[in-house]
Amino acid sequence: MLNLWYKNAVIYCVDVETFQDSDGDGIGDFKGLTGRLDHIEALGATCIWLLPFYPSPNRDNGYDVADYYNVDPRYGTLGDFVEFTHAAHERGLRVLVDLVVNHSSIDHPWFQASRAGDPKYRDWYVWRKDKPEDAEKGVIFPGVQKTTWTRDTKRKEYYFHRFYEHQADLNIASPEVREEIERIMGFWLALGVSGFRMDAVPFMLEDLSSAHSGWEPHRYLSQLQTFLSWRRAEAILLAEANIPMDEAGDYFGTGDRLHVIFNFPLNQQMFLAFARGEAGPVSDFLKALPEIPAIAQWATFLRNHDEIDLGRLETQEKEEVFAAFGPDEDMQLYDRGLRRRLAPMLGGDERRLAMAFSVMLALPGTPVIWYGDEIGMGEDLSLPERHSVRTPMQWSAAENGAFSSARAKDCVRPVVAKGPFAFPHVNVARQKLDPLSLLSQVRRLIRARREAREIGWARPEVLKAGDGSVLALVSRWRGGGVLTLHNLADRPALAHLPEGLPFAAMSPLLRQGVHIDAKERTLRLDAYGFEWFRFEDGSGTRDEDEG
Repeated sequence: MLNLWYKNAVIYCVDVETFQDSDGDGIGDFKGLTGRLDHIEALGATCIWLLPFYPSPNRDNGYDVADYYNVDPRYGTLGDFVEFTHAAHERGLRVLVDLVVNHSSIDHPWFQASRAGDPKYRDWYVWRKDKPEDAEKGVIFPGVQKTTWTRDTKRKEYYFHRFYEHQADLNIASPEVREEIERIMGFWLALGVSGFRMDAVPFMLEDLSSAHSGWEPHRYLSQLQTFLSWRRAEAILLAEANIPMDEAGDYFGTGDRLHVIFNFPLNQQMFLAFARGEAGPVSDFLKALPEIPAIAQWATFLRNHDEIDLGRLETQEKEEVFAAFGPDEDMQLYDRGLRRRLAPMLGGDERRLAMAFSVMLALPGTPVIWYGDEIGMGEDLSLPERHSVRTPMQWSAAENGAFSSARAKDCVRPVVAKGPFAFPHVNVARQKLDPLSLLSQVRRLIRARREAREIGWARPEVLKAGDGSVLALVSRWRGGGVLTLHNLADRPALAHLPEGLPFAAMSPLLRQGVHIDAKERTLRLDAYGFEWFRFEDGSGTRDEDEG
């Protein structure tokens, strides 16, 4: 039997440097994170995804890796990492780490050897003698990044960098580089991780395709999964791949390539739906969701460590979302996204925040939660680019939100200290004992999601509930069913259930602002109200492997 644990996991994403400082130097570390595992366990998460923690010049929040086989000394040692994974496993928490191998830091010894002409590393990066004519096209960070090719003064050639100029692209076409990537994976698997969040997957394959004319680059994903399954059978590849739905088959294969892919297009339609207060964008998207292999999965999310990328929306749709959630130019980024936290975007309305979490947890796929969103943390727009959403975790009303005992000016980033989302008002200690707090509501939602295994396995059926603001989904699997209803609008709405559902036999899992008329098979949902029901369903089919 396959171990498909990820089909019903709840993933909690952590930036080690901003989560908890244990030694008073103002920088989060693994000892601090280990000491806060009880919070993650109590939240209901089953897996932790760690942002890069490798040695790095830290020009891009650690995504400019300078050593793939170690821990940045600011965060501790390899021994501290192993202690962390051991403590996580004792609490039933799996660990995923970032695999950032599309590029490395130009400070990495490999790049330094390559630019010096070392025969072993000469071709480990992508070099050209002449700068391509289209070097200004395809930049990922418009307004900040000017080109994708930069001249190296030592080698006197141009190197390719899909991202910042300090992040040189590795030459994935090189067999030696691909062998090294497997060595990196094997190293961290041996230290107890359960898989990898792969960074910039489409760009890796794009580079591979251009180097191997006529070679189908997605075959490389099969090679990675084969290696992974031999080293640790239950380990997974969770891919950052902002792809259109018609390319899903290339990335999932027959289940022999990527295990999980972030559903970026669904995230964009979700924010469009929130902006309009209408279910249509999500409903229409789910109706067209492609079939994927039984062992494959989508990852759903509200926020992550990057900007909210709206690039796949139509121009008018993008402007609608900007107007609703980021009307000021300083709130926008790269001409395509928002650099705000969830709570400020939704006006700090805990009803609406709980509804947003509930929608995300009810969507098909594995939910991923960005640290701090469970308590409604805010952003700091005075910080550059994406750092605005990477402020220290707010644990209590103590100095620095109890993130660190260092002086505030010595913290890696300032804790949000002003306004309605400041740490004295928004923190874990204040919310964890309050049954009406956002944290308590998110905990209840996660428990309901873990109980509703059908959502992780089934392709949802979109119901017509009558009111256009109501998103109504039914997930059926193995004789069980889950019905979820959400009112996305700031006004009450009526939802009428079709005759085919056994309404009288349904048992509620949780609700917010819902009034039921069982005789009329009608629910009145308050503004941002939602309801989860469980029922028995004779039409459920049995999958071969549950895990």
